[in-house]
Amino acid sequence: MGLFDRISRVVRANLNDMVSKAEDPEKMLEQSVTEMQEDLVQLRQAVASAIAGQKRTEQQYNQAQSQANTWDQRARLALQKGDEELARQALQRKKSFVETATTLKTQLDTQTTQVESLKRNLIGLESKISEAKTKKDMLKARAQYAKTQEQLGQTIGKIGTSSAMSAFDRMEEKVLQMEARSQAVAELGGDDLEKKFAALEPAGDIDDELAMMKAQITGGSMNPNPLPPASSSGSTSTQDAPVDDDLEKLRKELDSL
Repeated sequence: MGLFDRISRVVRANLNDMVSKAEDPEKMLEQSVTEMQEDLVQLRQAVASAIAGQKRTEQQYNQAQSQANTWDQRARLALQKGDEELARQALQRKKSFVETATTLKTQLDTQTTQVESLKRNLIGLESKISEAKTKKDMLKARAQYAKTQEQLGQTIGKIGTSSAMSAFDRMEEKVLQMEARSQAVAELGGDDLEKKFAALEPAGDIDDELAMMKAQITGGSMNPNPLPPASSSGSTSTQDAPVDDDLEKLRKELDSL
């Protein structure tokens, strides 16, 4: 393989690749349908022209046939009048028109065949264009969907690897850590508060019990069945001594706790 052949092949390959990349399916579909419609217009014009030519040939053929019949009648009339020379001339004219009619008939048959073929092609092209228009809309929708899917996939891929997404994930983790610390602090603070209230509750019970005891002791003097009073001061001091000893003993036990 020569150098120029290799260079030519490389150039053609690169050009084909550039053209393929530059082709937009939606635009190419529109362009294809437009070109088909242009071909349809040209074909319609060709069919119309062929039909017009067929009509002219048919008129000429009919006129030649009519002239041939006319000169045939004139030749017969000349023979009836006994003028053979005039009849001969009339027959010559008839022959000329018959030959013309025969030629025109061959041409007319050819034109008729061509017109029928053009009509079939016209109908076929119209059917293809109608089908192409239907497919065009469908293919454009499919091409748009495929393009959207490709763009979406590329966007998702970029988001998954972008620094913005990583930063978002880091901030989310940071917020979760902040919430965990806040919850821990709240729980610790709540425990301290509960301990403080728990410390107050026993004191309140003791105060209530102490008040109750005071009320009982105070009300003891009003007891309807009091103990008999001491007969003398000496006996009173003797009875108070064990009580004082018990109070002293109680204080010592409380101090030792």
